[in-house]
Amino acid sequence: MFRFVHNNINVKDLEKSLSFYKEALGLEEVRRITPADGSFIIVYLSDGSSEHQLELTWLRDWDRPYNLGDNEFHLAFRTDDFDAAHKKHSEMGCICYENPGMGIYFINDPDGYWLEVLPPKKQI
Repeated sequence: MFRFVHNNINVKDLEKSLSFYKEALGLEEVRRITPADGSFIIVYLSDGSSEHQLELTWLRDWDRPYNLGDNEFHLAFRTDDFDAAHKKHSEMGCICYENPGMGIYFINDPDGYWLEVLPPKKQI
């Protein structure tokens, strides 16, 4: 049996990314790894309700934006208040794609990663 533990993405500006994930999605830092030589920093973020975490990796010697290829990879987040989330993300200017027919939209983080925002699960 397997279970999800975390997903990793590399970021160019760690503080900018931490600020974005806190403001946009309410994710909080729960653990940090910093080696003595300072060559990288790994920060784990949590939503406070699931065991799954987002791992942000910053590499000291990385000097260019990350190549996201076709950027078909994304993480998805469900919100309890879709309208309020959409308003907040609109105000932040980070909505990069909307699909009203499916009732979803995507935001992008400072490095260009796409994050899907889903409405609350419908109760049957």
